[in-house]
Amino acid sequence: MINTSSGLLSGKVAFVTGAGRGIGAASARLFAREGARVMLAARTRDQLAEVAEGIRADGGDAAHVECDMADPDSVRAAVDRAVEVFGRLDVAFNNAAATTPAASFEDTTADDFDVLYTVNLKGQWHAMKAEVAAIRATAGRGAIVNNSSVGSLRGNPVLPAYGALKRALNSLTETAAVAYGPEGVRVNAIAPGTTLTEPVTTWDERSPGVIEGLNARTPLGRAAEPDEIAEAAAWLLSDRASYVTGVTLPVDGGRAA
Repeated sequence: MINTSSGLLSGKVAFVTGAGRGIGAASARLFAREGARVMLAARTRDQLAEVAEGIRADGGDAAHVECDMADPDSVRAAVDRAVEVFGRLDVAFNNAAATTPAASFEDTTADDFDVLYTVNLKGQWHAMKAEVAAIRATAGRGAIVNNSSVGSLRGNPVLPAYGALKRALNSLTETAAVAYGPEGVRVNAIAPGTTLTEPVTTWDERSPGVIEGLNARTPLGRAAEPDEIAEAAAWLLSDRASYVTGVTLPVDGGRAA
C-alpha cells in the first residue's frame, strides 16, 4: 500500500497529461506513491481508467478525465475537472505530445509540422495558461514541468520539426518561469533522452537498430525506463526543487554532454 504522508509530493494535487501510457502513466503512478492526489488526462479513456484503477488499488488517490491537447476547451475543462474533484491544483506535468515518423528536413510534410505545432507547442501553451490560473485561484503557489526532448538541444536532422517545436517549448518554459515566478509558480522542463516508450520501440521496429544506435551515442550506454524520467519530473515539481525555475533539465544518460 502507498504511504502518502511522507513523499516528495505529499499533500499536493497533481495534473498529468498523456497519462494513459509511457512516461505519463509512470509519472502518475510515481506521483501517487509520493503522496499526491492525481488527475490523469489523455485521449485514451480505457488506458486512463486502467492506470487510475491501479493507483487506487495500491492505496493512492486518482481520477481521470479525457483531454485532447489540440482542443483548448478540452484542456481547460480537464484542468477545471482536477479542481472540481480535488479542490485545488498544486502541480502539473505537461507530458502529452504528438509524434510523426522520422523524416529528413525536405521530406517533413506541412501536415506533420502542423500536428506537432498544435499539440507539442500550442497545446502546452494552453495547458500552462489553464494550470497557472487554477494554481493561482486555489493553492496560490505551485510548479509546472513540461516534457521536452534531448532532440531539442541541438540540430535534429532526423526529427527536424519535432526538435524545433520542442526547442520552442523550452523557450516558452523559460518565459513562463519569468512571468510567473513572482507569483510563486515555478516552471521547468525536462529533456529526456532515449526512453523505452511505445513511439520509440515502434520506431525501432520500423527501422531496426535505431535504439542500438542511440544507445551507442549515450555515455550510460542504454535507454531509460519511463520511471526514470518520472523521477526527474517529480523532483522538479516537489518543494525540494524550491529554488529551481526556468530550467530545461536533460535526463538523457549523458547524451547531450
